[in-house]
Amino acid sequence: MALRQIRKEGDELLTKKSKTVKEITPSILSLMDDMLDTLRDKNGLGIAAPQLGVLKRIVIIEDEEDLFEIINPEIITTEGNQTTNEACLSIPGLCGDIERPFRVVVKGLNRQGDEIEVDVEDMLASAFSHEIDHLEGVLFLQNATNIRPIDVDELKRRRKKAKK
Repeated sequence: MALRQIRKEGDELLTKKSKTVKEITPSILSLMDDMLDTLRDKNGLGIAAPQLGVLKRIVIIEDEEDLFEIINPEIITTEGNQTTNEACLSIPGLCGDIERPFRVVVKGLNRQGDEIEVDVEDMLASAFSHEIDHLEGVLFLQNATNIRPIDVDELKRRRKKAKK
């Protein structure tokens, strides 16, 4: 397990579509370990493999209570709408408002290759939408409004609210 450098806005790789993981190999598992270590080191909510320079369809999301590691994630159901305040490890210092579904159901594979479904709401639904956008080569700034410097206190309040 190791910390990896996060690719930043302007890196062409972040605009490319990721490839489906066809086999869960030791290198894929090692990548997932590195993604989690890097996410925790940066105190983030989510990370996608392209942010570490790997065009593979893998996302990891972790809040105070749950850890989601999903290979080949696909949103299969959405419900409702919400405007969320988002930030991104690849776009340090900025946040913006973006329309996202209030609820998403995501299917994919876990580390063992078993098919899983995750049903989440509110901030976690936004996080899954954000990270899956990365797999399509989309950065949140492309669809955000009211782009501004990050208000760290606002992000902490949202995380605390999602915990309840």
